[in-house]
Amino acid sequence: MALPETAAELTTYIEGRFHARHREQLPELQSLSEKVERVHAESPYVPVGLADLLADMIGELEVHMKKEELVLFPAIRQGHGYHMGHPIAAMRADHDDHLVAIIKIGALTNDVTLPEQACETWRRLYAGLGEFLVDIKEHIRIENDILFQQFDSDLEKRPRSYASSPCMAHEFDDDGSKI
Repeated sequence: MALPETAAELTTYIEGRFHARHREQLPELQSLSEKVERVHAESPYVPVGLADLLADMIGELEVHMKKEELVLFPAIRQGHGYHMGHPIAAMRADHDDHLVAIIKIGALTNDVTLPEQACETWRRLYAGLGEFLVDIKEHIRIENDILFQQFDSDLEKRPRSYASSPCMAHEFDDDGSKI
């Protein structure tokens, strides 16, 4: 599916496609993770701390998405995106924090690789995590590389990796995978 062409349409797409989906995904993933950590506590492969990390992400993403939905996106829809440099910079900084959490998820789950003896709950957790990670990386890419870039000054326009700040960009390949 092609992305919407205007910034205003893109904000609506992001809210419907990504914000709504993250709100569905994360609570279920956090619940599944709690169960896997509890039931398989003795397994050396259990992703200890994943439930807590996902709980933190629920709170952080909710705050981030609310800032976009209540402040930034309405301003963009009203044609004021060029005056939103500081909020856009804050959103990009949040994205960098989300990317750090993504790295931690990979570390806790052996890059979302199931152990041979994984139960159905563990399989559902990792399948859902895989979907979530694809979604959030695409969400960040669309915002950083397409939406926000429309409002950068000419001097600031440049291709961006998934990481939006120079201090994070070196940690990711062009496809978003950690180096």
